[in-house]
Amino acid sequence: MLITLLRTHLRPYRRWLGAVVVLQFVGTLASLYLPSLNADIIDNGIARGDTGYIMSTGGWMLAATVVQITCTVGAVYFGARTAMAFGRDVRAAVFHRVGEFSAREVGRFGAPSLITRNTNDVQQVQMLVLMSCTLLVMAPIMAVGGVIMALREDVGLAWLLLICVPALVVGIALIARRMVPGFRLMQERIDGVNRVMREQITGIRVVRAFVRERFEQGRFAVANTALTETALHVGRLQALVFPWVMLVMNVSSVAVLWFGAERIDQGHMEIGALTAFLTYLIQILMAVMMATFMLVMIPRAAVCAERIGEVLTTDSSVVPPSAPVTTLPARLALELRGAGFAYPGADEPVLRDVSFTAEPGTTTAIVGSTGSGKSTLVNLVPRLIDATAGQVLAGGVDVRDLDPDVLRSRIGLVPQKAYLFSGTVASNLRYGNPDAGDDDLWQALEIAQVAGFVRELPGGLDAPIAQGGTNVSGGQRQRLAIARALVRKPDLYLFDDSFSALDLATDARLRAALCPHTTNAAVVIVAQRISTVIDADQIVVLDDGAVVGLGSHAELIESCPTYTEIVESQLTAEEAA
Repeated sequence: MLITLLRTHLRPYRRWLGAVVVLQFVGTLASLYLPSLNADIIDNGIARGDTGYIMSTGGWMLAATVVQITCTVGAVYFGARTAMAFGRDVRAAVFHRVGEFSAREVGRFGAPSLITRNTNDVQQVQMLVLMSCTLLVMAPIMAVGGVIMALREDVGLAWLLLICVPALVVGIALIARRMVPGFRLMQERIDGVNRVMREQITGIRVVRAFVRERFEQGRFAVANTALTETALHVGRLQALVFPWVMLVMNVSSVAVLWFGAERIDQGHMEIGALTAFLTYLIQILMAVMMATFMLVMIPRAAVCAERIGEVLTTDSSVVPPSAPVTTLPARLALELRGAGFAYPGADEPVLRDVSFTAEPGTTTAIVGSTGSGKSTLVNLVPRLIDATAGQVLAGGVDVRDLDPDVLRSRIGLVPQKAYLFSGTVASNLRYGNPDAGDDDLWQALEIAQVAGFVRELPGGLDAPIAQGGTNVSGGQRQRLAIARALVRKPDLYLFDDSFSALDLATDARLRAALCPHTTNAAVVIVAQRISTVIDADQIVVLDDGAVVGLGSHAELIESCPTYTEIVESQLTAEEAA
């Protein structure tokens, strides 16, 4: 998966990568040329007292150094640009793919894991690209060139290369092999820390209300300790790399000096050649070390790439049609024909054989006990999930045959959990219609019974809204979400338990103000409160995912025991109050 990810997202930057290879090649050759020039200065300049030779050869060394520095800077520049562009593209690809997911896929991965994959995981692979451009490209050139140049200086010490290099490679490879499982576990532990922290931040009010700070601190401590222990285990293994490298390098240097001195004494080698050979050996070992250091990084990057690829290769269960229908009638009717939904591998479906029609200008209410499938039914209409049985039709067309953007542009959805984005009141309302004017926004706020609250805010429509709408109350957040749907002026309204945070008086005023503005639209309301749905044109009663009643309030009181039980339980509660 790592190779696939790199090949796919580095393809647009082949020219930059080519520049990196060329610059690294030239810069490394210049670096390899320096010890040879230094040997010439020692043997032919210093040993003979030839100052002119020293100066001329020193000039060549200076020129080679300038070339090396220039090429290295250029290679790092293009390598960094490639790595940053790669990271940007992968993050965009993951974000785009997650945006296509249905609720099923998002639930399978989990929000904390998706966040980690698009941040930490991408960063690890991006770092591998950067280090590859700066180290991995140079390492083989340096190693091969170093061997050639070392043999050029003296073949008699070549056997040291055959001992030192394999010893260094084998030692680091054994360490890296034990680190792979640790890297995989580390990414999972990062997911765990993100999950706990996200829950605690989101549910901070509940934590404080129930005085569970110590309990939550304990939960975080468990996740944090697990991550720390895994990181320490991997870190201890990684810490063994550099001592082993230094041991091999130092022993090799001593061996070169020991056996090289003997060859000089026998007249088989010059002092300058010994100095150059030692430098080349160090360069070879450094190149091998850099290559093996990259091998240490590759396992973690491979784990991260696998997690990223899992997201990129997961297809949404909501598939756009190959030949989408792009036109719908002006008045949009909603019809369900034996619709059902079941999760893969589930013993029982969440919904089964649901059939009803919501005509334009009418209000259809959906009631039922908790877990009866009300929200799932609503999610079928805009294709947040797809029906696994039967059909859902909008304007007489199966929603699976419609262009998703066309379908959703005709729907005004207020989800069960009202969510506001960071920005202002106006920017949140214009999610419904980016072209809406201030008059349209105020009209929607008036209908949603929240205009007075907005007028009192500093800045009015430009008043800031925190992420998730945490700086407003639950009822205000809910009414702002309703206003956002009203700004769209859709042909089909879906209110998923959107009046639950409102008091009875506000609920009644909002529904009364809503009626004149929905005369040409079909309205579907999911509600728990009977007072909210009692005036609906038809009421659909769900029980355990199936329709057990369909009709008006008066009809259901006479014919549906489940509905009667719901009504009586609420009337009893109201009378007791």
